[in-house]
Formats: sequence, C-alpha cells, structure tokens
Amino acid sequence: MATALRIGVIGGSIAGCAAAVAGRRAGADVTVYERSEAELQDRGFGIVIPPPLHAELVGSRYLDAAMPTAPVGTRVWLTREPGGRSARELARQSSPVTPCNWGLLWRSLRASAGSARYLRGRPVASVGAGGSGGAVITTAGGEEPYDMVVGADGHASATRQLLAPGLRPRPAPYLVWRGAIPLDALSGHPRELELLRGAWVTLGYPGGHGIFYLIPGGPQDGDGSGGPGNRLLAYAIYGRPPEEAEPGPYVHELAQEHFPAAWAEIVARGGRRAAVCHPVADVQAPRVARSPLLLLAGDAAGVTRPHTATGAVKALQDALCLERVLREGPDLAAALERYADERTAAGAHFVELGRRMGRALVEETPDWPAMGQDEVDVWFRGVLAGARHYFYEETAVVP
Repeated sequence: MATALRIGVIGGSIAGCAAAVAGRRAGADVTVYERSEAELQDRGFGIVIPPPLHAELVGSRYLDAAMPTAPVGTRVWLTREPGGRSARELARQSSPVTPCNWGLLWRSLRASAGSARYLRGRPVASVGAGGSGGAVITTAGGEEPYDMVVGADGHASATRQLLAPGLRPRPAPYLVWRGAIPLDALSGHPRELELLRGAWVTLGYPGGHGIFYLIPGGPQDGDGSGGPGNRLLAYAIYGRPPEEAEPGPYVHELAQEHFPAAWAEIVARGGRRAAVCHPVADVQAPRVARSPLLLLAGDAAGVTRPHTATGAVKALQDALCLERVLREGPDLAAALERYADERTAAGAHFVELGRRMGRALVEETPDWPAMGQDEVDVWFRGVLAGARHYFYEETAVVP
C-alpha cells in the first residue's frame, strides 16, 4: 500500500527520524524538514529505553546494534539520614532499563533513515490540503505535495494546532533540572560510582527527588566511542525553587540543603553550566491523526511529564506503529484511523501516569526517612495504581 506514498515529516529530531525510518521501511518516499541548520547530534542528555523495546528496535534495524548503551537492572531508592549528611538506602527493586545518549540515539536513527531526504535549515511555513486530496507543505522554497504529513515538531508543535486549535501544554507546579557530567565528578566517591555501575538511583528529599544514572558518552565526550570507559553521569532533579531564587542555579542550593553530602558534592562538581532548568508540563491531542492528511508523532502528539521516561520511548513506539499500519493497509485513510486509535490511547495513558507520579514524587512526597523496602514497594505500587510501566519488573511491558 505504501509503495507509492510520498510522506513529508516536519521535524528532524528523534520522533522525526524515527518516523522517517518507519516510512522508508514501509516503502514510502520520505522527506524530513528540519528547521535548524545545525546538526542535532550533540543536543539532549540521557534517554532511558525499556530493554524489550531496545531489542525490537535493533532487531527491526531502527537502531544499530553497535550503538553504545549502559544497561542496568536495579533501581535503588536513597534518602539523607535524618540529622546527618550520609545516605540511607530505602529499597531496591528489579527495574531493568537501557540508558543511552540522546545524540547517539539520534545519530543511529538518522543513519537508519537511509535514502530519506533530510533538509536542514528548512522551516515549514504551513501545511494545507492539496488539490488532488493530499497535503501540501509550504516552505520559503515553495510548495511540495505529499500523500500524508507527519507532524514531529516537538512540544510546541505547530502541527498539533491543526488538529487541536488552541491546545497548549499544561504546566506543573515544579521544575526539573537536567544534566550530564563527566565521571570525574565522582572522583573520591567510589561507593556512589560502584552503585551507579549496576543500578539507577532515585534520591528522595522533602518536596522532590532526583534521578541519577550512567549513559554512554557522545561523540564530543572523551574518545567518542561510548564504550564502558566513556561514561557520563546523567541526572534529573525535580523541585520547586523559592520565589526569590533564580531558578537555574538553584539546583546546587537544593542539593546542598537536602541531599546526602556525597551526592550534593557530585551535583556541585558538575558546575552551573552542566544543569539546564526546564518547566514541567503535559498535553495530549484529543486525536493524533486526521485522515487522510496529517499524523502526529512524539511530543507533537502529546507531552508527558518526564517522570515516566517516555518522551523518546513514545516517539519510537509511534514509529513502530506507523510502519505497521502502513504495511497492513488496505488504504491510507484506514491506516491513519488505526494509528489514531492506538496512539491516542497510549498518549493519554502516559499523561495521566505522569501526573500521578508527579503528585507522589514531588507535590506530595512521602516521609522518605520513615520508609523501608516494604513501605517503598507498597507505596510505589499505589502510585502506579495498576498501570503498566517498565520501571517495575512485574509490569515491564510499556503499552
């Protein structure tokens, strides 16, 4: 069905490149429009992928098997000892994840897109209906007709406005600081480094938490190999700075006040330039495709709170779904309707789960020091409330 299709993809980041791979694998002619003139490979921080999804992507050649990853199998929960500055371990859970580097992931998807045209520095001015029933993408260079358009233009998506005019991300009442710093930051902290070589860490404090895990270094880090000796420490720290505080640098004050001494020093060693402060928000399009013209993928379709670690995951799942529905046919309209049914429901699930996790992990944090293994297990099952998520081994398959 897709052999004669011409697909235009708006956005050349993770979601756009994954959609391009999907279109090419389904036999379509694909053109990607990326507004930035620069290469994207050095952007972003850590990405976490469920191991079964990573295996599927490698097996179906979306990702190169040689792309470096840093898999671990355990989640460790920590907090600061009451009245002191040492760390206390609360619990351990079996939680296999496959961390990777955003830039290496983008590079692998970009290479797998093969013969798809990738046009850098080509912002899209508009998308409209074509005279023959297809779609038209307009840029400064003119108009190009397509059988369908994939909107993969991120959280501030213009294509989302075509399906849901006026729909905007809904802000959460807290921020996230993200960073990726060299392992030199852990020099003098062998216990913390050894822990991170086999686990990812959640560090709870009053009013928020931090996530820490190792990722492969990118092409600009160390020897660029991404091998076991070339690692970065990635982190995401959630909280609410005081109204008088400057949001960006506040993460260092937060860590100094609430983290165990070793972890506060690690964050501080990353320097102020290592941390990027982002607002947290979510949104979900009521329906992520409109037959026969437009389909949304990745953050364009829906933005989830990062607690779910499903930003890139959802984009990759969107691509796998797109390839499947295009192959199954019998026509484009039917394919888009199936995609909309499946991916709208998945996006809504992730948005609701992210809100629930945000309330539990930031807005209404438990009394971390009072918890142990049993209390963490029961509490976290309550947070999931039966939802399927790969963070927890018993519900390891992402919908």
